[in-house]
Amino acid sequence: MNKLQNVWVIAESAAAEELVAGAAVLGENTAVVRCEGLETGSYVNSIPSIVKLVKEKEPELVLTEATKNGRLVAAAIAAAMGTSVLTDTSELKVENSAVVSKRMVYGGAAFKTEKVSEGTAVVCVGAGVFQADGTQAGETLTVKAETGACGITFVEKRAKQVQTVNLAAAKVVVGVGRGLEREENLSLARDLAAAIGGEVGCSRPVAEGEKWMPRETYIGVSGVMIKPELYIACGISGQVQHMAGVNQSRVIVAINKDKSAPIFKQCDYGIVGDLSVVLPALTKKFGQ
Repeated sequence: MNKLQNVWVIAESAAAEELVAGAAVLGENTAVVRCEGLETGSYVNSIPSIVKLVKEKEPELVLTEATKNGRLVAAAIAAAMGTSVLTDTSELKVENSAVVSKRMVYGGAAFKTEKVSEGTAVVCVGAGVFQADGTQAGETLTVKAETGACGITFVEKRAKQVQTVNLAAAKVVVGVGRGLEREENLSLARDLAAAIGGEVGCSRPVAEGEKWMPRETYIGVSGVMIKPELYIACGISGQVQHMAGVNQSRVIVAINKDKSAPIFKQCDYGIVGDLSVVLPALTKKFGQ
């Protein structure tokens, strides 16, 4: 694989470390764009400065994180550069000086390959596509937020309780669905995860319907995409939207009292049984 000349990273969170590692693989020269003044202004007001810098320097590739702000700045850059954003990328490489992106489509039933062979490629990269390895960017570029640049005025900033665990990087994940029946039963999944050194995620209905867990822990097409060594699905039926988010798992174990649940046709190992019985038994076994 040959390399591009200049690859830039635009990210606010810890994902910057992953993207910088990927940028070093894809480009000879790497840079991270940092925004000043975010504590007293909206991220949106930094976008004009970022776009101006990209137009001046014209890097061959710009990587952003797959967050709301990441997608927003990616769209603005792409519009300014006369191109389109490559989104939901699960694999990214350079071939003959062209940027080649692969992503899942049709709910994970197929992969689509897209290529940018000229101009600036803009790619939204999900967590876990690259692995942080301590690589440092060759350069840090700083831009300032321009107050009111987009007609938005910063009014207030409040701390939000969010899930800090990086599910996309976890080696073992225990997923819970509505088959858990009650919010109190989450402790069964958490005890099992603790016993096997894993993290806990959930299906979309648990996060957005029942609101038993934070939105950041939802695994699926429009949530977190994971690829652990082991995924244990507890009380999850196996709908395509969820399975698309876990189909890169090395081993999938399904536990469900409904023997007809679709997930049993997609897992490596299946246990038909009551979660209130099976999960404590597994926790006891692995905790020995």
